[in-house]
Amino acid sequence: MQESPSPVPAVWSRPTTPSRTGAIVLAALGIVLAGLALLAVFIYLTTFLGTGALLFGLILALLPLAVVLFAVRWIDRWDPEPRPALIFALLWGAGISIVTALVFDLGVQITIAASAGALTGSDFTSAVVQAPIVEEVAKGFGVLVLFWAVRRHFDGPLDGVVYAATIAAGFAFSENIQYFGLAMTEGSAQSLGITFLLRGVFSPFAHVTFTICTGLALGLAARRGTSKGGAFSYFLFGLVPAIALHALWNGATFVLAGDSSLLVYYLVVQVPLFIAAILVVVFLRRQEARVTLRRLHEYAQAGWFTPAEVSMLGTGAGRRQALAWGARQERPKKIAMRRFIADATRLAFVRDRLVRGHGTPALHDHEERLLRQLMIHRADVLRQTRPGAMPATR
Repeated sequence: MQESPSPVPAVWSRPTTPSRTGAIVLAALGIVLAGLALLAVFIYLTTFLGTGALLFGLILALLPLAVVLFAVRWIDRWDPEPRPALIFALLWGAGISIVTALVFDLGVQITIAASAGALTGSDFTSAVVQAPIVEEVAKGFGVLVLFWAVRRHFDGPLDGVVYAATIAAGFAFSENIQYFGLAMTEGSAQSLGITFLLRGVFSPFAHVTFTICTGLALGLAARRGTSKGGAFSYFLFGLVPAIALHALWNGATFVLAGDSSLLVYYLVVQVPLFIAAILVVVFLRRQEARVTLRRLHEYAQAGWFTPAEVSMLGTGAGRRQALAWGARQERPKKIAMRRFIADATRLAFVRDRLVRGHGTPALHDHEERLLRQLMIHRADVLRQTRPGAMPATR
C-alpha cells in the first residue's frame, strides 16, 4: 500500500499500464466465437422446430432469462464485473455449452448406431448420467476460461457466482427455446402451459443452482491466490456437487410418479436448496462489503481517503447517498462519482489480495493505477460543486 500523508499524483512516473490492445482483441474474438455458436444453435433449432415455433419459444424463454439476469445484476451491484466478460459468459452458456452438449449427444448416438445392437441407450442414462456430466462440464469450463482470462477482476466466490449464474442463464435460455418450441408444435395449449410453468416459473434458477457450485469453487481459488494451473483442481472439485444436484433434479422425474409427487419433491428438496443458495449469496455480499470497508480504512490511515469518504465508498447507505447526489449533478460529475465508487471497490479487493500475500508486480502496478485514477475521479467530483450539493469531503 502506498504510504503518503499527501496523496498527490506525481508529475511523471514510469509507465506501467500495459497495452490493452491484446486484451480487447481477445475479448472481441471470444464474444464473436461464442456468438457464432449461438447462431449455430438457432439454425439447429430452426431445422426441426420451424421459424414460427423458434420465435415463439424464444419470446417465452426471454421471460425466465430476464428474471435470472435481474437477480445476477442485484448480486453484482457491489463490485460489478466487466460488461464484456458478462456478455461472453451469457453467450458461452447459450451457445458454446449447448453446442458441446449437442455434439456429445450426437457422438453417443452415432456410437450406439455403429455398434449394431451391442450398445443401447436409455432415457434414464441420458438424463441422469450423460446430461449432468456433459452440461456441467461445458458450463463450468466457461467459468474456468473467465478465471484465466479476467483474473484481475475475479476476486472471490461472489464473482464466481456471478459468472456461473450468467453462463447457466444462457444455457437455460437456449434449452427453454427447445422445450417451449416442442411443446407448441407437438402438444396442446395445456402441454405448453405446464412446460412453461415447470421451467419458467418453478425452476428458472435450476441451472444456476447447479453451476454456481463450480463458480464458488473457482472463486475460492481466486480468494486464495491460486495459480491459473492450480485452479483446475478447484474446477474439478466444484463439478462434483454441480453434477450431483443436476442428476438429482433430472432423476426425480423418473423416480416420482404423478404431478403431485413432483410438486412435493420440488417443495421439499429444490426449494430448500434454492433458499440455501440465496443465503450463501447474501452472506458473500455482506462479506464483500466488510472487506471493502476494512481495506479502504487502511488507505485512509495512510492519508489517501478521509473517514467521510470511506463511509461513502464502503457502506451501502453511503453509496446510495453518493449516487443520489450524483443523479442531481451534470453528467460528467455523475459519471465521475460512479467511477469513484467502482474503482475504490476494485482497489479494496486488490489490497485484500496483497494483504493475503498474493501480491505480484502486476498487482502492485494495478494498485498504483487505481490510486491515480481515484485521485482524478475525486477531483472531478469536487470540481465546481453545485450549491446545496454534497458537502466537501476534504
